[in-house]
Amino acid sequence: MVKKYMSDIHLEEYALQYEEKRSTFSDMIFDGGREKISLNGKWNYAVDQYDTCLRQKWFLERYTDQNGFTLPVDYSFDEWDEMDLPICWNVFAPEYLLYEGAMVFTRKFTCDTPGKGRFFLRIGAASMLCRVFVNGSYAGMHRGASTPMFFEITALLKNDNRIIICVDDTRRPEQVPTENTDWFNYGGIFRDIEILHLPDTFIRSFGISLVSDGCFDKIAVHIKLSSPENGFAKLNIEGLGVSENIGIINGEADVILNSTPHLWSPEDPFLYNVSLEYDEDRVTDRVGFREIKVKGRDVLLNGKSIYLKGISMHEESVENGRALTDDERRGNILLAKELGCNFIRAAHYPHHERMAGLADELGILLWEEIPVYWAIRFDREETFTDAHNQFAELIERDYNRASVIIWSVGNENADTDSRLSFMKRLADYAHSVDSTRLVSAACLVDEAENRICDRLADSLDIIGLNEYCGWYTPDFERLPALMKNSDPDKPVIITEFGADAMRGNTGDPERKGTEEYQAKVYEKQLSVLMNIDYIKGISPWILYDFRCPRRTSVIQKYYNRKGLLDETKTYRKPAFYVLQKFYLSRKDV
Repeated sequence: MVKKYMSDIHLEEYALQYEEKRSTFSDMIFDGGREKISLNGKWNYAVDQYDTCLRQKWFLERYTDQNGFTLPVDYSFDEWDEMDLPICWNVFAPEYLLYEGAMVFTRKFTCDTPGKGRFFLRIGAASMLCRVFVNGSYAGMHRGASTPMFFEITALLKNDNRIIICVDDTRRPEQVPTENTDWFNYGGIFRDIEILHLPDTFIRSFGISLVSDGCFDKIAVHIKLSSPENGFAKLNIEGLGVSENIGIINGEADVILNSTPHLWSPEDPFLYNVSLEYDEDRVTDRVGFREIKVKGRDVLLNGKSIYLKGISMHEESVENGRALTDDERRGNILLAKELGCNFIRAAHYPHHERMAGLADELGILLWEEIPVYWAIRFDREETFTDAHNQFAELIERDYNRASVIIWSVGNENADTDSRLSFMKRLADYAHSVDSTRLVSAACLVDEAENRICDRLADSLDIIGLNEYCGWYTPDFERLPALMKNSDPDKPVIITEFGADAMRGNTGDPERKGTEEYQAKVYEKQLSVLMNIDYIKGISPWILYDFRCPRRTSVIQKYYNRKGLLDETKTYRKPAFYVLQKFYLSRKDV
Protein backbone atom coordinates (compact mmCIF):
# COMPACT_ATOMS: atom_id res chain seq x y z
CA MET A 1 0.00 0.00 0.00
CA VAL A 2 1.28 3.47 -0.90
CA LYS A 3 0.90 5.87 1.98
CA LYS A 4 0.07 9.49 1.30
CA TYR A 5 2.35 12.21 2.58
CA MET A 6 2.69 15.93 2.00
CA SER A 7 3.95 15.90 -1.58
CA ASP A 8 5.56 19.32 -1.49
CA ILE A 9 8.30 18.19 0.92
CA HIS A 10 8.91 14.75 -0.59
CA LEU A 11 8.57 15.33 -4.34
CA GLU A 12 11.98 16.00 -5.88
CA GLU A 13 10.69 16.34 -9.45
CA TYR A 14 8.29 19.10 -8.48
CA ALA A 15 9.43 21.37 -11.33
CA LEU A 16 8.55 18.97 -14.15
CA GLN A 17 4.89 20.01 -14.10
CA TYR A 18 6.04 23.57 -14.88
CA GLU A 19 7.99 22.68 -18.03
CA GLU A 20 4.85 22.63 -20.17
CA LYS A 21 3.37 25.67 -21.90
CA ARG A 22 6.84 26.87 -22.79
CA SER A 23 6.97 30.24 -24.54
CA THR A 24 9.06 29.97 -27.71
CA PHE A 25 9.79 32.01 -30.84
CA SER A 26 6.58 30.70 -32.41
CA ASP A 27 4.60 32.53 -29.68
CA MET A 28 6.19 35.90 -30.40
CA ILE A 29 4.01 38.80 -31.47
CA PHE A 30 5.12 41.83 -33.45
CA ASP A 31 4.36 44.69 -31.06
CA GLY A 32 5.51 47.82 -32.90
CA GLY A 33 3.05 50.68 -32.42
CA ARG A 34 0.64 48.67 -30.29
CA GLU A 35 -1.02 50.08 -27.21
CA LYS A 36 0.13 48.26 -24.10
CA ILE A 37 -1.05 47.97 -20.53
CA SER A 38 2.08 48.41 -18.43
CA LEU A 39 2.61 46.27 -15.35
CA ASN A 40 5.90 48.00 -14.55
CA GLY A 41 6.12 49.52 -11.10
CA LYS A 42 5.87 48.26 -7.55
CA TRP A 43 5.66 44.51 -7.03
CA ASN A 44 5.74 42.57 -3.78
CA TYR A 45 8.64 40.13 -3.67
CA ALA A 46 10.30 37.45 -1.58
CA VAL A 47 13.50 35.44 -1.87
CA ASP A 48 12.50 31.80 -2.40
CA GLN A 49 15.73 29.80 -2.26
CA TYR A 50 13.95 26.46 -1.82
CA ASP A 51 11.38 27.00 -4.60
CA THR A 52 8.62 26.69 -2.02
CA CYS A 53 6.21 28.66 -4.19
CA LEU A 54 6.36 25.95 -6.84
CA ARG A 55 6.50 23.05 -4.37
CA GLN A 56 3.54 24.22 -2.26
CA LYS A 57 1.68 25.87 -5.15
CA TRP A 58 1.29 29.21 -3.45
CA PHE A 59 -0.42 30.50 -6.58
CA LEU A 60 -3.56 28.54 -5.57
CA GLU A 61 -3.84 30.70 -2.42
CA ARG A 62 -5.31 27.87 -0.35
CA TYR A 63 -5.94 29.48 3.01
CA THR A 64 -8.65 27.01 4.14
CA ASP A 65 -9.29 23.34 3.56
CA GLN A 66 -12.56 21.68 2.56
CA ASN A 67 -13.74 21.77 6.18
CA GLY A 68 -13.08 25.48 6.59
CA PHE A 69 -9.98 24.88 8.71
CA THR A 70 -7.47 27.75 8.44
CA LEU A 71 -4.25 26.41 6.99
CA PRO A 72 -0.79 27.73 7.90
CA VAL A 73 0.90 29.30 4.86
CA ASP A 74 4.49 30.30 4.20
CA TYR A 75 3.77 33.52 2.33
CA SER A 76 1.97 36.83 2.74
CA PHE A 77 1.90 38.27 -0.74
CA ASP A 78 0.53 41.74 -0.07
CA GLU A 79 2.61 42.27 3.06
CA TRP A 80 5.94 41.46 1.39
CA ASP A 81 8.42 44.23 0.73
CA GLU A 82 8.18 46.04 -2.60
CA MET A 83 10.55 46.27 -5.55
CA ASP A 84 10.16 48.47 -8.62
CA LEU A 85 10.21 46.35 -11.78
CA PRO A 86 11.90 46.07 -14.19
CA ILE A 87 15.12 45.70 -12.19
CA CYS A 88 18.17 43.54 -11.62
CA TRP A 89 17.75 42.52 -7.99
CA ASN A 90 21.53 42.54 -7.47
CA VAL A 91 21.54 46.37 -7.53
CA PHE A 92 18.35 46.73 -5.46
CA ALA A 93 19.99 46.24 -2.07
CA PRO A 94 23.51 45.28 -0.91
CA GLU A 95 22.32 41.98 0.56
CA TYR A 96 21.20 40.82 -2.90
CA LEU A 97 24.41 41.72 -4.76
CA LEU A 98 25.63 38.12 -4.98
CA TYR A 99 22.29 36.37 -4.64
CA GLU A 100 21.61 33.60 -7.17
CA GLY A 101 18.49 31.53 -6.98
CA ALA A 102 14.73 31.95 -7.03
CA MET A 103 12.68 35.02 -6.25
CA VAL A 104 8.90 35.41 -6.36
CA PHE A 105 7.20 38.59 -7.56
CA THR A 106 3.49 39.33 -7.25
CA ARG A 107 1.02 42.16 -7.62
CA LYS A 108 -2.67 42.79 -8.15
CA PHE A 109 -4.01 44.70 -11.12
CA THR A 110 -7.34 45.57 -12.65
CA CYS A 111 -8.15 45.00 -16.29
CA ASP A 112 -11.21 45.73 -18.34
CA THR A 113 -11.98 42.36 -19.93
CA PRO A 114 -14.60 42.79 -22.65
CA GLY A 115 -15.82 39.66 -24.36
CA LYS A 116 -14.05 40.71 -27.54
CA GLY A 117 -10.39 40.15 -28.38
CA ARG A 118 -7.44 38.33 -26.83
CA PHE A 119 -4.95 39.25 -24.10
CA PHE A 120 -1.24 38.41 -24.07
CA LEU A 121 1.36 38.98 -21.38
CA ARG A 122 4.76 40.10 -22.69
CA ILE A 123 7.87 40.03 -20.48
CA GLY A 124 10.88 41.56 -22.21
CA ALA A 125 13.45 39.45 -20.34
CA ALA A 126 13.86 37.59 -17.05
CA SER A 127 16.94 35.72 -15.93
CA MET A 128 17.12 32.69 -16.39
CA LEU A 129 13.96 30.64 -15.85
CA CYS A 130 10.62 32.40 -15.65
CA ARG A 131 7.27 30.85 -14.67
CA VAL A 132 4.01 32.81 -14.70
CA PHE A 133 0.74 32.28 -12.83
CA VAL A 134 -2.44 34.34 -13.23
CA ASN A 135 -5.41 34.04 -10.86
CA GLY A 136 -4.35 30.63 -9.60
CA SER A 137 -3.60 29.12 -13.02
CA TYR A 138 -0.29 28.31 -14.62
CA ALA A 139 0.20 30.50 -17.72
CA GLY A 140 3.55 29.12 -18.87
CA MET A 141 7.33 29.32 -18.64
CA HIS A 142 10.38 30.54 -20.57
CA ARG A 143 14.08 29.65 -20.70
CA GLY A 144 16.81 32.17 -21.47
CA ALA A 145 17.76 35.44 -19.81
CA SER A 146 17.69 37.95 -22.65
CA THR A 147 14.83 37.41 -25.09
CA PRO A 148 11.11 38.20 -24.78
CA MET A 149 8.33 35.80 -23.86
CA PHE A 150 4.60 35.84 -24.59
CA PHE A 151 1.75 34.08 -22.78
CA GLU A 152 -1.91 34.15 -23.76
CA ILE A 153 -3.92 34.94 -20.65
CA THR A 154 -7.32 35.64 -22.23
CA ALA A 155 -9.11 32.83 -20.39
CA LEU A 156 -7.35 33.60 -17.09
CA LEU A 157 -8.16 37.29 -16.71
CA LYS A 158 -10.84 38.82 -14.55
CA ASN A 159 -11.56 42.45 -13.69
CA ASP A 160 -9.43 42.08 -10.56
CA ASN A 161 -6.33 39.92 -10.93
CA ARG A 162 -3.30 38.54 -9.18
CA ILE A 163 -0.17 37.71 -11.13
CA ILE A 164 2.78 35.75 -9.74
CA ILE A 165 6.10 35.48 -11.55
CA CYS A 166 8.75 33.05 -10.30
CA VAL A 167 12.25 33.88 -11.56
CA ASP A 168 15.31 31.69 -11.04
CA ASP A 169 18.76 32.85 -12.16
CA THR A 170 20.64 29.77 -10.92
CA ARG A 171 23.56 28.90 -13.19
CA ARG A 172 23.23 25.34 -14.50
CA PRO A 173 25.61 23.39 -16.76
CA GLU A 174 22.88 22.40 -19.22
CA GLN A 175 21.63 25.96 -19.76
CA VAL A 176 22.53 28.60 -22.33
CA PRO A 177 24.70 30.25 -21.12
CA THR A 178 26.24 27.55 -19.00
CA GLU A 179 27.35 27.86 -15.37
CA ASN A 180 30.81 29.25 -16.22
CA THR A 181 30.90 32.68 -17.89
CA ASP A 182 33.16 35.71 -17.86
CA TRP A 183 30.49 38.20 -16.83
CA PHE A 184 28.23 38.83 -13.84
CA ASN A 185 25.08 36.74 -13.60
CA TYR A 186 22.44 39.41 -13.01
CA GLY A 187 19.07 38.14 -11.82
CA GLY A 188 15.62 39.64 -12.03
CA ILE A 189 12.92 40.79 -14.40
CA PHE A 190 14.93 43.51 -16.07
CA ARG A 191 12.82 44.48 -19.08
CA ASP A 192 9.22 45.68 -19.43
CA ILE A 193 6.18 43.72 -18.28
CA GLU A 194 3.15 44.48 -20.46
CA ILE A 195 -0.24 43.22 -21.55
CA LEU A 196 -1.34 43.41 -25.19
CA HIS A 197 -5.06 43.49 -26.03
CA LEU A 198 -5.43 42.27 -29.60
CA PRO A 199 -8.24 41.38 -31.99
CA ASP A 200 -9.27 37.74 -32.32
CA THR A 201 -7.13 37.56 -35.46
CA PHE A 202 -4.02 39.72 -35.37
CA ILE A 203 -0.70 40.32 -37.12
CA ARG A 204 1.73 37.95 -35.41
CA SER A 205 4.85 38.54 -37.52
CA PHE A 206 5.87 41.38 -39.83
CA GLY A 207 9.24 41.48 -41.58
CA ILE A 208 10.35 44.06 -44.12
CA SER A 209 13.75 44.51 -45.77
CA LEU A 210 15.62 45.48 -48.92
CA VAL A 211 16.08 42.57 -51.31
CA SER A 212 19.80 41.66 -51.28
CA ASP A 213 20.44 41.44 -55.04
CA GLY A 214 22.63 44.52 -55.52
CA CYS A 215 19.92 46.47 -57.35
CA PHE A 216 18.48 48.41 -54.36
CA ASP A 217 15.06 48.64 -56.04
CA LYS A 218 12.96 45.93 -54.41
CA ILE A 219 11.49 45.49 -50.93
CA ALA A 220 10.60 42.10 -49.43
CA VAL A 221 7.62 41.83 -47.08
CA HIS A 222 6.68 38.88 -44.88
CA ILE A 223 3.39 38.74 -42.98
CA LYS A 224 2.02 36.06 -40.72
CA LEU A 225 -1.35 36.22 -38.99
CA SER A 226 -2.39 34.49 -35.81
CA SER A 227 -4.77 32.22 -37.72
CA PRO A 228 -4.84 30.73 -41.25
CA GLU A 229 -7.23 33.26 -42.79
CA ASN A 230 -7.51 34.60 -46.33
CA GLY A 231 -7.80 38.32 -46.91
CA PHE A 232 -5.87 41.49 -47.62
CA ALA A 233 -3.38 43.50 -45.56
CA LYS A 234 -2.67 47.17 -46.28
CA LEU A 235 1.00 48.23 -46.28
CA ASN A 236 2.01 51.91 -46.27
CA ILE A 237 5.54 53.30 -46.36
CA GLU A 238 5.31 57.02 -45.73
CA GLY A 239 7.54 59.10 -47.97
CA LEU A 240 8.20 56.28 -50.43
CA GLY A 241 4.86 56.25 -52.17
CA VAL A 242 4.12 52.65 -51.19
CA SER A 243 0.48 51.85 -50.51
CA GLU A 244 -0.19 48.21 -51.30
CA ASN A 245 -2.96 45.72 -50.68
CA ILE A 246 -1.21 42.42 -50.01
CA GLY A 247 -3.09 39.19 -50.41
CA ILE A 248 -3.02 36.84 -47.41
CA ILE A 249 -3.47 33.12 -48.07
CA ASN A 250 -3.78 30.70 -45.16
CA GLY A 251 -2.60 33.42 -42.81
CA GLU A 252 0.68 34.24 -44.60
CA ALA A 253 2.14 36.40 -47.35
CA ASP A 254 5.58 36.83 -48.90
CA VAL A 255 5.76 39.49 -51.58
CA ILE A 256 8.36 41.55 -53.43
CA LEU A 257 7.50 45.21 -54.14
CA ASN A 258 9.26 47.36 -56.71
CA SER A 259 10.53 50.45 -54.90
CA THR A 260 13.81 52.36 -54.66
CA PRO A 261 14.23 53.59 -51.08
CA HIS A 262 16.73 56.07 -49.75
CA LEU A 263 19.43 53.78 -48.35
CA TRP A 264 20.29 53.65 -44.64
CA SER A 265 23.93 53.92 -43.53
CA PRO A 266 25.84 55.08 -40.42
CA GLU A 267 26.51 58.41 -42.16
CA ASP A 268 22.88 58.79 -43.22
CA PRO A 269 20.58 56.77 -40.92
CA PHE A 270 17.43 57.43 -42.92
CA LEU A 271 14.26 55.78 -41.58
CA TYR A 272 10.77 55.42 -43.05
CA ASN A 273 7.51 55.29 -41.10
CA VAL A 274 5.82 52.01 -42.01
CA SER A 275 2.35 50.76 -41.12
CA LEU A 276 0.55 47.47 -41.74
CA GLU A 277 -3.18 46.86 -41.26
CA TYR A 278 -5.25 43.71 -41.34
CA ASP A 279 -8.94 43.86 -40.50
CA GLU A 280 -9.09 45.39 -36.99
CA ASP A 281 -5.36 45.16 -36.32
CA ARG A 282 -2.66 47.72 -37.05
CA VAL A 283 1.10 47.83 -36.36
CA THR A 284 3.78 50.42 -37.11
CA ASP A 285 7.55 50.59 -37.31
CA ARG A 286 10.43 52.87 -38.28
CA VAL A 287 12.54 51.02 -40.82
CA GLY A 288 15.77 51.63 -42.69
CA PHE A 289 16.66 49.85 -45.92
CA ARG A 290 20.24 48.74 -46.57
CA GLU A 291 22.20 45.86 -48.07
CA ILE A 292 25.09 44.07 -46.38
CA LYS A 293 27.07 41.46 -48.33
CA VAL A 294 30.43 39.76 -48.53
CA LYS A 295 32.40 39.62 -51.78
CA GLY A 296 35.62 37.70 -51.52
CA ARG A 297 37.42 39.25 -48.56
CA ASP A 298 35.42 42.48 -48.69
CA VAL A 299 32.41 43.55 -46.64
CA LEU A 300 30.03 45.66 -48.74
CA LEU A 301 27.45 48.05 -47.33
CA ASN A 302 25.08 49.24 -50.05
CA GLY A 303 27.56 48.00 -52.63
CA LYS A 304 30.58 49.84 -51.20
CA SER A 305 33.50 48.38 -49.26
CA ILE A 306 33.39 49.18 -45.55
CA TYR A 307 35.85 48.75 -42.69
CA LEU A 308 34.08 47.96 -39.43
CA LYS A 309 35.54 50.35 -36.86
CA GLY A 310 34.07 48.76 -33.79
CA ILE A 311 34.11 48.20 -30.07
CA SER A 312 32.66 45.38 -27.96
CA MET A 313 30.15 46.23 -25.26
CA HIS A 314 28.33 44.55 -22.40
CA GLU A 315 24.84 45.71 -21.37
CA GLU A 316 25.58 47.07 -17.90
CA SER A 317 25.80 50.06 -15.61
CA VAL A 318 26.83 50.40 -11.97
CA GLU A 319 23.44 51.80 -11.00
CA ASN A 320 21.13 49.51 -12.95
CA GLY A 321 22.99 46.33 -13.85
CA ARG A 322 21.52 45.09 -17.13
CA ALA A 323 18.28 47.05 -16.67
CA LEU A 324 19.63 50.07 -18.52
CA THR A 325 17.60 53.18 -19.11
CA ASP A 326 17.13 54.55 -22.62
CA ASP A 327 19.42 57.43 -21.70
CA GLU A 328 22.13 54.96 -20.70
CA ARG A 329 21.76 53.01 -23.94
CA ARG A 330 21.93 56.21 -25.95
CA GLY A 331 24.95 57.29 -23.92
CA ASN A 332 26.76 54.04 -24.71
CA ILE A 333 26.22 54.51 -28.45
CA LEU A 334 27.38 58.11 -28.26
CA LEU A 335 30.55 57.00 -26.45
CA ALA A 336 31.23 54.56 -29.28
CA LYS A 337 30.67 57.29 -31.86
CA GLU A 338 32.98 59.63 -29.93
CA LEU A 339 35.58 56.87 -30.19
CA GLY A 340 35.15 56.98 -33.97
CA CYS A 341 33.18 53.75 -34.28
CA ASN A 342 30.69 52.83 -36.98
CA PHE A 343 30.14 49.38 -35.42
CA ILE A 344 29.36 47.81 -32.03
CA ARG A 345 29.62 44.19 -31.03
CA ALA A 346 26.75 43.70 -28.56
CA ALA A 347 28.22 40.92 -26.44
CA HIS A 348 27.57 38.17 -25.25
CA TYR A 349 23.77 37.86 -25.25
CA PRO A 350 20.85 39.74 -26.80
CA HIS A 351 20.76 43.30 -25.53
CA HIS A 352 17.47 45.20 -25.14
CA GLU A 353 15.58 45.70 -28.41
CA ARG A 354 15.84 49.45 -27.85
CA MET A 355 19.59 49.14 -28.40
CA ALA A 356 18.95 48.19 -32.02
CA GLY A 357 16.22 50.82 -32.33
CA LEU A 358 18.58 53.54 -31.11
CA ALA A 359 21.35 52.21 -33.37
CA ASP A 360 18.94 52.62 -36.28
CA GLU A 361 18.25 56.22 -35.27
CA LEU A 362 21.81 57.26 -34.39
CA GLY A 363 23.56 55.40 -37.20
CA ILE A 364 25.75 52.60 -35.90
CA LEU A 365 26.10 49.01 -37.15
CA LEU A 366 25.49 46.11 -34.77
CA TRP A 367 26.72 42.56 -34.25
CA GLU A 368 24.17 40.66 -32.13
CA GLU A 369 24.79 37.27 -30.56
CA ILE A 370 23.44 34.56 -28.33
CA PRO A 371 25.29 33.20 -25.27
CA VAL A 372 26.60 29.96 -26.79
CA TYR A 373 29.65 30.68 -24.73
CA TRP A 374 32.66 28.54 -23.84
CA ALA A 375 31.81 24.96 -22.78
CA ILE A 376 28.13 24.58 -23.63
CA ARG A 377 26.73 21.02 -23.46
CA PHE A 378 27.11 20.64 -27.22
CA ASP A 379 26.16 16.95 -27.18
CA ARG A 380 22.83 17.56 -25.42
CA GLU A 381 19.84 18.03 -27.73
CA GLU A 382 17.82 19.91 -25.09
CA THR A 383 20.64 22.45 -24.83
CA PHE A 384 20.57 22.92 -28.59
CA THR A 385 16.81 23.44 -28.44
CA ASP A 386 17.35 26.17 -25.85
CA ALA A 387 20.06 27.89 -27.91
CA HIS A 388 18.08 27.60 -31.14
CA ASN A 389 15.00 29.10 -29.51
CA GLN A 390 16.94 32.06 -28.09
CA PHE A 391 18.50 32.62 -31.53
CA ALA A 392 15.12 32.42 -33.27
CA GLU A 393 13.60 34.85 -30.75
CA LEU A 394 16.45 37.31 -31.33
CA ILE A 395 16.13 37.11 -35.12
CA GLU A 396 12.36 37.49 -34.99
CA ARG A 397 12.60 40.41 -32.57
CA ASP A 398 15.19 42.47 -34.48
CA TYR A 399 14.60 41.44 -38.08
CA ASN A 400 13.44 44.92 -39.14
CA ARG A 401 16.46 46.73 -37.69
CA ALA A 402 18.76 48.05 -40.44
CA SER A 403 21.60 48.54 -37.95
CA VAL A 404 21.87 44.80 -37.24
CA ILE A 405 24.19 43.39 -39.92
CA ILE A 406 25.64 40.27 -38.24
CA TRP A 407 24.09 37.39 -36.30
CA SER A 408 26.65 35.54 -34.18
CA VAL A 409 26.18 31.93 -33.12
CA GLY A 410 28.71 31.88 -30.29
CA ASN A 411 31.97 32.86 -28.64
CA GLU A 412 35.28 31.11 -27.87
CA ASN A 413 34.22 27.50 -28.24
CA ALA A 414 36.72 24.68 -28.70
CA ASP A 415 36.62 23.14 -32.20
CA THR A 416 35.16 19.73 -31.34
CA ASP A 417 32.88 17.54 -33.44
CA SER A 418 29.85 18.11 -31.21
CA ARG A 419 30.44 21.86 -31.16
CA LEU A 420 30.80 21.95 -34.94
CA SER A 421 27.48 20.18 -35.43
CA PHE A 422 25.73 22.33 -32.82
CA MET A 423 26.90 25.69 -34.15
CA LYS A 424 26.67 24.75 -37.82
CA ARG A 425 22.99 24.00 -37.28
CA LEU A 426 22.53 27.47 -35.79
CA ALA A 427 24.39 29.13 -38.66
CA ASP A 428 22.38 27.17 -41.22
CA TYR A 429 19.17 28.23 -39.48
CA ALA A 430 20.14 31.91 -39.64
CA HIS A 431 20.93 31.62 -43.34
CA SER A 432 17.62 29.85 -43.97
CA VAL A 433 15.42 32.51 -42.35
CA ASP A 434 17.39 35.71 -43.06
CA SER A 435 19.17 36.43 -46.33
CA THR A 436 19.66 40.09 -45.42
CA ARG A 437 22.44 39.61 -42.87
CA LEU A 438 25.80 37.96 -42.39
CA VAL A 439 26.49 35.11 -39.97
CA SER A 440 29.59 34.91 -37.81
CA ALA A 441 31.05 33.59 -34.56
CA ALA A 442 33.93 34.73 -32.37
CA CYS A 443 36.42 31.92 -32.86
CA LEU A 444 39.66 30.99 -31.14
CA VAL A 445 43.16 30.93 -32.60
CA ASP A 446 44.56 27.49 -33.43
CA GLU A 447 47.35 27.80 -30.84
CA ALA A 448 49.27 24.75 -32.01
CA GLU A 449 49.67 26.10 -35.55
CA ASN A 450 49.22 29.79 -34.63
CA ARG A 451 46.79 30.45 -37.44
CA ILE A 452 43.13 31.07 -38.18
CA CYS A 453 41.77 27.57 -38.52
CA ASP A 454 38.26 26.65 -37.35
CA ARG A 455 36.07 24.12 -39.14
CA LEU A 456 33.02 26.25 -38.36
CA ALA A 457 34.38 28.94 -40.73
CA ASP A 458 32.93 27.05 -43.70
CA SER A 459 29.44 27.89 -42.36
CA LEU A 460 30.19 31.56 -41.66
CA ASP A 461 30.13 34.65 -43.90
CA ILE A 462 32.66 36.49 -41.73
CA ILE A 463 35.20 34.91 -39.40
CA GLY A 464 35.35 36.51 -35.97
CA LEU A 465 38.66 36.01 -34.15
CA ASN A 466 39.51 36.60 -30.50
CA GLU A 467 43.23 37.00 -29.85
CA TYR A 468 45.05 38.50 -26.87
CA CYS A 469 48.63 38.85 -28.02
CA GLY A 470 50.39 40.99 -25.47
CA TRP A 471 48.06 39.90 -22.67
CA TYR A 472 47.03 36.22 -22.31
CA THR A 473 49.52 35.39 -25.06
CA PRO A 474 52.64 37.11 -23.65
CA ASP A 475 54.75 36.81 -26.80
CA PHE A 476 53.43 39.63 -28.95
CA GLU A 477 55.41 38.42 -31.94
CA ARG A 478 52.89 35.63 -32.31
CA LEU A 479 50.44 38.21 -33.71
CA PRO A 480 52.36 39.09 -36.91
CA ALA A 481 53.17 35.39 -37.28
CA LEU A 482 49.45 34.55 -36.85
CA MET A 483 48.52 36.99 -39.58
CA LYS A 484 51.21 35.64 -41.91
CA ASN A 485 50.31 31.99 -41.23
CA SER A 486 46.64 32.57 -42.08
CA ASP A 487 45.09 32.78 -45.51
CA PRO A 488 41.29 32.91 -45.10
CA ASP A 489 39.05 33.04 -48.16
CA LYS A 490 36.61 35.42 -46.47
CA PRO A 491 36.81 38.59 -44.36
CA VAL A 492 37.95 38.48 -40.75
CA ILE A 493 36.91 40.73 -37.86
CA ILE A 494 39.21 40.75 -34.84
CA THR A 495 36.36 40.49 -32.38
CA GLU A 496 38.53 40.78 -29.27
CA PHE A 497 41.94 42.01 -28.20
CA GLY A 498 42.96 44.14 -25.24
CA ALA A 499 44.53 44.34 -21.81
CA ASP A 500 43.42 45.12 -18.26
CA ALA A 501 44.08 48.54 -16.80
CA MET A 502 42.59 49.75 -13.54
CA ARG A 503 41.79 53.44 -13.42
CA GLY A 504 44.57 55.27 -11.61
CA ASN A 505 47.04 52.39 -11.86
CA THR A 506 49.68 54.33 -13.76
CA GLY A 507 53.43 54.13 -14.19
CA ASP A 508 55.59 51.54 -15.89
CA PRO A 509 54.37 50.83 -19.46
CA GLU A 510 56.02 47.41 -19.20
CA ARG A 511 54.00 46.40 -16.14
CA LYS A 512 50.74 44.60 -16.82
CA GLY A 513 47.68 46.29 -15.39
CA THR A 514 48.80 49.86 -15.84
CA GLU A 515 47.00 52.32 -18.06
CA GLU A 516 50.24 52.78 -20.00
CA TYR A 517 50.60 49.05 -20.64
CA GLN A 518 47.06 48.86 -22.02
CA ALA A 519 47.74 51.79 -24.34
CA LYS A 520 50.96 50.15 -25.52
CA VAL A 521 49.10 46.90 -26.33
CA TYR A 522 46.64 48.90 -28.45
CA GLU A 523 49.44 50.70 -30.28
CA LYS A 524 51.23 47.44 -31.08
CA GLN A 525 48.02 45.62 -32.08
CA LEU A 526 46.88 48.38 -34.42
CA SER A 527 50.32 48.69 -36.04
CA VAL A 528 50.02 45.07 -37.14
CA LEU A 529 46.31 44.76 -37.90
CA MET A 530 46.11 47.89 -40.06
CA ASN A 531 48.29 46.24 -42.69
CA ILE A 532 46.42 42.93 -43.07
CA ASP A 533 44.26 42.93 -46.18
CA TYR A 534 41.77 40.29 -45.02
CA ILE A 535 41.07 42.09 -41.71
CA LYS A 536 37.91 44.09 -42.44
CA GLY A 537 37.15 45.32 -38.97
CA ILE A 538 37.96 45.15 -35.29
CA SER A 539 35.91 45.31 -32.09
CA PRO A 540 38.44 45.41 -29.23
CA TRP A 541 37.51 44.24 -25.76
CA ILE A 542 35.84 46.42 -24.39
CA LEU A 543 34.18 49.87 -24.16
CA TYR A 544 33.90 50.04 -20.35
CA ASP A 545 34.80 47.91 -17.32
CA PHE A 546 32.12 45.43 -16.23
CA ARG A 547 31.42 43.18 -13.25
CA CYS A 548 32.90 39.69 -13.24
CA PRO A 549 33.21 37.36 -10.20
CA ARG A 550 36.19 35.57 -11.80
CA ARG A 551 38.33 38.70 -11.55
CA THR A 552 39.69 38.81 -8.00
CA SER A 553 43.11 40.47 -8.22
CA VAL A 554 43.98 43.73 -6.51
CA ILE A 555 43.71 45.64 -9.81
CA GLN A 556 40.43 43.97 -10.77
CA LYS A 557 38.28 43.85 -7.62
CA TYR A 558 35.57 41.76 -9.28
CA TYR A 559 35.64 43.74 -12.52
CA ASN A 560 37.02 42.94 -15.92
CA ARG A 561 39.27 45.99 -16.37
CA LYS A 562 39.82 45.82 -20.13
CA GLY A 563 37.47 48.76 -20.64
CA LEU A 564 38.62 51.85 -22.46
CA LEU A 565 36.56 53.63 -19.81
CA ASP A 566 36.11 52.73 -16.17
CA GLU A 567 32.85 51.27 -14.89
CA THR A 568 31.38 54.75 -14.26
CA LYS A 569 31.83 55.53 -17.98
CA THR A 570 33.25 58.94 -17.04
CA TYR A 571 37.01 58.29 -17.17
CA ARG A 572 38.72 57.64 -20.49
CA LYS A 573 41.91 55.62 -20.21
CA PRO A 574 44.83 56.49 -22.52
CA ALA A 575 44.02 53.50 -24.78
CA PHE A 576 40.70 55.19 -25.61
CA TYR A 577 42.58 57.96 -27.38
CA VAL A 578 44.93 55.50 -29.10
CA LEU A 579 41.98 53.72 -30.71
CA GLN A 580 40.17 56.99 -31.40
CA LYS A 581 43.20 58.35 -33.29
CA PHE A 582 43.38 55.16 -35.37
CA TYR A 583 39.69 55.27 -36.30
CA LEU A 584 39.63 58.97 -37.11
CA SER A 585 42.69 58.59 -39.32
CA ARG A 586 41.05 55.96 -41.52
CA LYS A 587 39.46 57.36 -44.66
CA ASP A 588 37.24 54.31 -45.34
CA VAL A 589 33.70 54.39 -44.02
